[in-house]
Amino acid sequence: MTLKADVYWSFRSPYSYLATRRYVALTQEYDLKINQRFVYPLAIREPDFFEKNHPNWLGYTFRDMFRVAQHMGIPMAPPNPDPIVQDIATRKIAAEQPYIFELTRMGQAASRRGKGLEFANEVSQMIWGGTAGWNEGDHLEKAAERAGLDFAELKAEAEAQPEELDAEIADNQAALEAAGHWGVPTLVFDGEPFFGQDRIDLAVWRMKQKGLAER
Repeated sequence: MTLKADVYWSFRSPYSYLATRRYVALTQEYDLKINQRFVYPLAIREPDFFEKNHPNWLGYTFRDMFRVAQHMGIPMAPPNPDPIVQDIATRKIAAEQPYIFELTRMGQAASRRGKGLEFANEVSQMIWGGTAGWNEGDHLEKAAERAGLDFAELKAEAEAQPEELDAEIADNQAALEAAGHWGVPTLVFDGEPFFGQDRIDLAVWRMKQKGLAER
């Protein structure tokens, strides 16, 4: 019997990126279906989050995410451009955000087609893996193609249905919180949340208790 899990995920989250290869590998190794549920990053949901946090928070997060990437052997570089426009010195989030809304809506459109995880995997490897100008040229088109999707179709849907897609994204956030967490990446299996890229092994352990089988 195929087991099912939900993954709550953001394009701006470095730890979401670091977890995604593992999520993909799990679906290949085990009889498991992962439903990708996109949410907007904290910078959108709580614009003052970074300003009110401890001054060391951002610096430590940068140090830790690159350390984790090195430990896991995953390429990682500061995104260029950052999906969220932010003044790093003041930590203030810009009022104008040209990337994150369309990107997340396209992700949700991919999830509608059952390809959200694949789209997240391909696009996050560009954003966090060192592809400068990932938003330019045919980078996103090629990423969508690798994920088995039509980029023009996703983009057109994101532009034509922003309210509907945003409602689905808001439902994802509400479902994440109802499951017992608020951050990403969070894998939810059988109503139990597993937050962070360092809790995947624990989630697999729980799934095996519920009959997770190798393919």
